[in-house]
Amino acid sequence: MKRSSLLQHLRRHGCQLKREGAAHSLWTNPNTGAVEAIPRHVEISNVLARKICKGLAVPELGQP
Repeated sequence: MKRSSLLQHLRRHGCQLKREGAAHSLWTNPNTGAVEAIPRHVEISNVLARKICKGLAVPELGQP
């Protein structure tokens, strides 16, 4: 999956960029306080995308 698609999904569900790192971006869900690192690769594996969504307490991609 494309990184841009994942970031768009996270924004739609209320997540925000906390800070940029050298190799990762940290995103947070203000409702839960959860923080997840998202790598700066163009392609992110579906398994990792599911883990990120679960960690930020948002629905998986493809679900409402």
